[in-house]
Amino acid sequence: MAEESRPRQIVLVRHGATDWSEAGRHTGWTDIPLNNDGLRQAATLARRLAPHTFELVLCSPLQRAVSTCRIAGYRDVAELDADLREWSYGDYEGMTTAQIRERDRHWNLWDEGVLNGETLAEVAARADAVIARVRAVEGDVALFAHGHLLRVLAVRWIAQHAPLARHFNLSTASISTLAWEHDWPSITLWNDVSHLRGQG
Repeated sequence: MAEESRPRQIVLVRHGATDWSEAGRHTGWTDIPLNNDGLRQAATLARRLAPHTFELVLCSPLQRAVSTCRIAGYRDVAELDADLREWSYGDYEGMTTAQIRERDRHWNLWDEGVLNGETLAEVAARADAVIARVRAVEGDVALFAHGHLLRVLAVRWIAQHAPLARHFNLSTASISTLAWEHDWPSITLWNDVSHLRGQG
């Protein structure tokens, strides 16, 4: 099989903590800044990512991702990509799962979706667009983005249906990597937060 143009690996970086992420509030397109914890987390990412050389760095335009990218040392080379924005949660924006279940006690995001926001299929289509873009790159790629979007992107990378993403937890300021096992896409690292150990 002829070798196709493709990235060696894709490094997924979830943004640092915000007040809403720490409270479990669904944070889609609301432009929430990093809190003090998130700023400290982003600084640890700078040290963790320092050994890498990226041919392409893409970043969500939302400020929590942009700030993480900047503090990690990549904002000057990063391109903003609107397809990396988090899921738009519509009427559930800013609400916790417990609050949503006061309305619908059986609700879960992956099966029920949201009211007046994006469908999971629309989120998956954005993830697929990012994958198509990065698959044309030779070398390593970094993506600075958000929890649910990156989870969907990872399962789409391995050609699985988007609802499988419910099983892939992703912490703030985590590092994950997507790469290859012979000719098929694989997940080679997931939700690594070892760089945060010992952080105050």
